[in-house]
Amino acid sequence: MIDDPTRPFWLGLPYWLVGAILILALFGAFQVYYWVGRKLGEKLYESRIGVKVGRERIAKIERVVEKWGALAVYGCFWVPMLRHTLPWVAGALRVSYPWYVVASALGCLTWAPLWWFGLWSWLQLAVRSPVAAAAVAVLVVAGGAWLAVRRRRRQRGVDEEALVS
Repeated sequence: MIDDPTRPFWLGLPYWLVGAILILALFGAFQVYYWVGRKLGEKLYESRIGVKVGRERIAKIERVVEKWGALAVYGCFWVPMLRHTLPWVAGALRVSYPWYVVASALGCLTWAPLWWFGLWSWLQLAVRSPVAAAAVAVLVVAGGAWLAVRRRRRQRGVDEEALVS
């Protein structure tokens, strides 16, 4: 039932090798993000990306990085918006590069395979049973929406509590 991981998958490369290349590419991108942030520093905040993200959001990300350091880099893989902003903020804040490398490597080695193999498994399911694949997709989207609504309600409650105090 399980496909042979050594058979050609994409451009004649086996599935596992394509996954490894993608993990390395993600790791490389994270290193570029860090060094761009480190080189540009404060100039990033006035850049097009910095303006689009907004100074207030960047300040929140800075607080996370200042509190958690390189551990925040690992955690950012699991949070969609942070994944693309935290690495350059870590560079601008001059997080220890050796720890950044360790955290980003661990993030790449844990987050990317879950997505890569999860997507592959879902595609395999879709080939065998499109109805089951659609049901899984609906469940994943519904779960994400439920988590987002729950988080917003919790945040709204904290904001209202702060106003009352």
